[in-house]
Amino acid sequence: MPHTPHISRRELLRGAALVPVAGALAACATPAAPPAATSSAAPAATSAANPFGVGTKPLEIWIFDGGFGQDYAKNIHEPLFKSKYSGVEIKHNATKEITKVLQPRFAGGNPPEVIDNSGANFMDFGALSQDGQLQDLTPLLDAPSWDDPNVKVRDTIDQSVIDIGTYDGKFSVLGYVNYIHGIWYSQKVFRDNNWQIPKTWDEFLALCETIKKSGKMAPFTYAGKFPQYLYEPLLTMAAKIGGNEVLVNIDNLEDGAWTTEAMKTAAAAWAEVGAKYLMEGTTGLDHVQTQTAQNKYKVAMLPSGSWLENEQKTTTPADFEYGMFPIPDVTGSDKLPYGTLHTQPGENFIVSARSAHPQAGMEYLRAMLSKKAAGDFSELVRTLTVVKGATEGRDISPGVTSASKAVAAAGANAVYYRWYNWYGPLKDEAVAATGELMSGGLTADKYLERLQKKADEIKNDSSIKKFKR
Repeated sequence: MPHTPHISRRELLRGAALVPVAGALAACATPAAPPAATSSAAPAATSAANPFGVGTKPLEIWIFDGGFGQDYAKNIHEPLFKSKYSGVEIKHNATKEITKVLQPRFAGGNPPEVIDNSGANFMDFGALSQDGQLQDLTPLLDAPSWDDPNVKVRDTIDQSVIDIGTYDGKFSVLGYVNYIHGIWYSQKVFRDNNWQIPKTWDEFLALCETIKKSGKMAPFTYAGKFPQYLYEPLLTMAAKIGGNEVLVNIDNLEDGAWTTEAMKTAAAAWAEVGAKYLMEGTTGLDHVQTQTAQNKYKVAMLPSGSWLENEQKTTTPADFEYGMFPIPDVTGSDKLPYGTLHTQPGENFIVSARSAHPQAGMEYLRAMLSKKAAGDFSELVRTLTVVKGATEGRDISPGVTSASKAVAAAGANAVYYRWYNWYGPLKDEAVAATGELMSGGLTADKYLERLQKKADEIKNDSSIKKFKR
């Protein structure tokens, strides 16, 4: 998702035409002969102030130009890095087409140092890991933090960053933003119409019916061209019903993981929403169009992540007042309580192991993880980072405030999944199939059978590296 669901913008999910990630990265799995080890910069002398040995070679940075834009890099992170390393030239770049633009660079053996590998067209992390393209960032975790030399970087960030960013035993992907997923709405609209936040699925359906009958706006929409926005709440609902193991088993390609009763209940529930309560034309619209429709009071609710408020800042009325609520209780005996959220680090940054100056890449990430950089980022783009305490004393927006309160209320009841980053072909299948489910082209059972079949194909394909949580 962002785009963000994000989804995990961020998967993220914004701004680019969706392409089959695994196919686009085929060359990454079988690249041109890798450059000799000597092509990377020999490190300069290390010290407490320069823990990785940053030299004088340029630092090339590529930012995904989506919901967060690129100003945060140009105006916050890059100047902070330059304040210590004035002799290092920064080559700043931005694109909405990460795979299309950068996959040939990896295949050719001359990748840039730092990449915000996000958006609908992000590069397949599993393929990059399998090919040895990802720099081991464990030294970053053990380095002194930018703010306090007596505190390690690993102690300034959420543990989930390390857990989710670890591939094949190595921490190699830094999720910078804490994506908080839920159902987004206008607090003003709900107050003006006396619509209450639904705590149960029956209440949610009753609210949809009330909104529909009011004739004021449609009840619900999602990014029809990017159905990952909808499989996010579907999977979160299934985890609420059946417990976190539902998502763990899907990640681990367990037999029958997609066809459990919890998944069937969730798929059927959202198929009903698709059949009865969608804004007209939803399936042909992208995330920006549906989100803008909400800003124009044409639709009441949509699923998204905490990047939404910033992404829509140019079209949102001043008094709109974004809010977010979690997936309602479904069965009356859900294994996870009301308030359970899908949260996980997103806006994923990597350092290329075969770049010319990976030392500078790791140091750039260390600067990003300072409280100042993270706090300035949160104020600028209206979202939370993974840096602990970075927003203390800061002026944060209504949507971020709402999402923050939801995270606090959820406590330990947070879930996440990783299969879409690990297995590009499965993500592509889920995107296509979810669109068909919501448009009535697939029943819930046929939808899940299709995804289980693809998961089984991947499980039985010895050429695809498997991951486990």
